[in-house]
Amino acid sequence: MTTPSSDMKAFREIVKKSKHVVILTGAGISAESGVPTFRGAGGLWRKYQAQSLASPPAFLKNPGLVWEFYHYRRELVLTKTPNNAHVAIADFEKRMEKDGKKVVVITQNVDELHRRAGTDNIIELHGSLFKTICTECWREELNYDSPICEGLRGKGAPEADVKESKIRNADLPRCKHDECDGLLRPGVVWFGETLRAEVLEQAGEELEKCDLCLVVGTSSIVYPAAMFAPQVAARGVPVAEFNLESTPETTNFGYHFEGPCGTTLPEALAE
Repeated sequence: MTTPSSDMKAFREIVKKSKHVVILTGAGISAESGVPTFRGAGGLWRKYQAQSLASPPAFLKNPGLVWEFYHYRRELVLTKTPNNAHVAIADFEKRMEKDGKKVVVITQNVDELHRRAGTDNIIELHGSLFKTICTECWREELNYDSPICEGLRGKGAPEADVKESKIRNADLPRCKHDECDGLLRPGVVWFGETLRAEVLEQAGEELEKCDLCLVVGTSSIVYPAAMFAPQVAARGVPVAEFNLESTPETTNFGYHFEGPCGTTLPEALAE
């Protein structure tokens, strides 16, 4: 078992020589912008764990409750801004692009903060809070309406003592295409669902080509994303982890920088 290096100067030399960088990001990077992780202690919405709402059976049983949860998340994220880590990645991408090099962000996050920070090459493994999918015609569309529909205006308060409202399906987000009027669902990958094959394929291609991989703000326990960086490391490609603490995969990586991503990442990627 090896101990990863925390030599920032040595790591910056590797960054300087790299030509195709993949940056894997998780909930930790967005937590620094005030976005709740909904994992572990304090991860409740009302009395529910996110896992109990983010699933096809939960939506089938009570679409109004699930939509209240996602409406709350959408409205909350709209009040948040990208932090120094998001901005550092976006700036790094632009500089690399000018030199004919490539940076790709593969994120497990659904908040689009990378996009708002200015990053262009993004693979969203789990979809986006600002996409909807029709349960009838299966069209997927971007939707930034606030609120997403009148039936959800003022709904979604997270407090445990909130009396649950029974929202009629007819008053939930509906498809507007060709008189379809099907019930919309959030355009995210739920527990019990598999990642889209084309998304996994795209991520795999980038991971196969990269000559440097950064793991930023992720616990490395959610599969299949948890396998990505160890597979890259197994090829002999440098992997650096930026996290508040060690993870189950830390010892597989060459570098580990402990602390807030908004502090460590800008230093690592600075010009």
